[in-house]
Amino acid sequence: MTSLTEVDALEGLRDALGLLKDREQVAQRLLDSSRKHSFDPDEELDWDAPFDEGLWFWPPELVSLYDTPMWRRMSEEQRLSLSQHEAAALASLGIWFEIILMQLLCRHIYDKAATSAHVRYALTEIEDECRHSKMFARLISRGGTPWYPVSRAHQQLGRLFKTISTTPGSFTATLLGEEILDWMQRLTFPDERVQPLIRGVTRIHVVEEARHVRYAREELRRQMVSAPRWSQAFTRVTSGEFARVFSVAFVNPEVYTNVGLDRREALAQVRASGHRREVMQTGAKKLTDFLDDIGVLRGVGRRLWRSSGLLA
Repeated sequence: MTSLTEVDALEGLRDALGLLKDREQVAQRLLDSSRKHSFDPDEELDWDAPFDEGLWFWPPELVSLYDTPMWRRMSEEQRLSLSQHEAAALASLGIWFEIILMQLLCRHIYDKAATSAHVRYALTEIEDECRHSKMFARLISRGGTPWYPVSRAHQQLGRLFKTISTTPGSFTATLLGEEILDWMQRLTFPDERVQPLIRGVTRIHVVEEARHVRYAREELRRQMVSAPRWSQAFTRVTSGEFARVFSVAFVNPEVYTNVGLDRREALAQVRASGHRREVMQTGAKKLTDFLDDIGVLRGVGRRLWRSSGLLA
């Protein structure tokens, strides 16, 4: 049986970005970082502090309707309310995605040496994601908004994806779910227009997700070099389809109804919004550049990514 260290010692394991890093060394550095920079949201954040009147729950430029005709007709109170409901919807989306991710990580390490740093870090990441999901759930409850589950169709597609996904497909989906939200949250936590509790939640998430992104990127590079060709091709298609699902799930139509807007008109204006398209493509650009470099954005997969609106 080939061990993890023997696999990492194989000569010539490189891609367009250069020589791949040793899997165990990467994991050990991430474990060291986890020991120094992990947070307990229940203790770190002031959950009892009242919300500040007039502050946003999400930066206005990241709210889906920003700079649309409907946005210009809305009152400031309605805009603030929409930002609160969209923050709750994104937290709900994050919980859905992180539950999928935890299952994919468990599958990834199922038959690997439990004593390896690679597996121990995966278990550490699962711990992080459990805390994040609880943090997001508490944030939704604290704000008094509804929980916004993804559509039933997306729930079923999520079940299918985590059942049939290959290892590289799993890590591609991981990055898709983490990097766009991470970009948005990096704009949110230093923004003094935003509620302190939201800024605290996003700060914790950004710090801890940086490790998750590093782990997923390094493993995806390895998988796209070492996986069979059929698996690489399957990854290109499934990742493109997941991009299409994820881009739609980013806006939950119920938020418009709950703030007194016409849902059909709101969705039409979001789809037609050049600003919204630019936000989503900018948020995804770092990821799509990386996926392009390592050979994920090819053929049918690339066309699916374009149709998702995340790739210019």
